[in-house]
Amino acid sequence: MTPSTLIRPAEGEYLPYYGRYIALVPDGDILDILAGQRAAALDLLRGLPEAKGDFQYAPDKWTVKELVGHVTDAERIFAYRALRFGRNDVTPLAGFEENDYVRDASFGDYPLADLADEFGAVREATIHLFKHLGGVAPMRRGPANGVEISARALAYIIAGHELHHLNVLRTRYLNA
Repeated sequence: MTPSTLIRPAEGEYLPYYGRYIALVPDGDILDILAGQRAAALDLLRGLPEAKGDFQYAPDKWTVKELVGHVTDAERIFAYRALRFGRNDVTPLAGFEENDYVRDASFGDYPLADLADEFGAVREATIHLFKHLGGVAPMRRGPANGVEISARALAYIIAGHELHHLNVLRTRYLNA
């Protein structure tokens, strides 16, 4: 990987919807940002009491455990897309319905600490994926959910998606 291949993606490399996540990502090396997020998220999540894991700030919202599980599931999916497209596999990939994934995951059955550890492991794998996605691979594109997206855009979407949800966790769950 050369530094120039993992620069912030151009607007045409992703669906405009994802621009809201990409805009949250600060300037800098995306690998350093992903690693820093991992450490900060684990500090935050490991510092929460287990009882907080089942808290919802409103009746129709996810619990803290479900939010963590969602971030982890979404990262797995986005990283898989980046792997496929980075390896020049342009087979169309389906979208996913986040609420169905959360509903059918049973995140509430697991300790919050386990969900935090799982997030940390997935993020570590994501960092290694992008660290070793070399040459032109990060700029390769493929279709996901009916829209073409680049592998490097997915790195920024992963980072921005996590930033969005941890901001929600801090402002709506922990300050409720």
